[in-house]
Amino acid sequence: QVQLVESGGGLVQPGGSLRLSCAASGSIVSIISMGWYRQAPGKQRELVTWITSGGRTNYADSVKGRFTVSRDDAKNTVYLQMNSLKSEDTAVYYCYAGGVIGAQSGNYWGQGTQVTVSS
Repeated sequence: QVQLVESGGGLVQPGGSLRLSCAASGSIVSIISMGWYRQAPGKQRELVTWITSGGRTNYADSVKGRFTVSRDDAKNTVYLQMNSLKSEDTAVYYCYAGGVIGAQSGNYWGQGTQVTVSS
């Protein structure tokens, strides 16, 4: 069974930074796409960013220029560096692994990590 474990969430002041990590474990050969979604209270889950195994990235307009996604395929880990955080970035952030190839191929979600931006 593939598992995604996120870390790095917490409370930060507006203008501050946080770095999220998500490590995939299990019998994994490769992961086509890894990324992050978020869900704020009372809102639908939305895409934040994703990165392919080839390094192609995509960002939501609301985070362009402030967030940076990266991945370490040797560790099956994706990172999200979040700078210049705003109160509207407050949400539960979910890691996503799409196109996992391995003993149990498929798409997987992490359990979520809370990010709160507040003074």
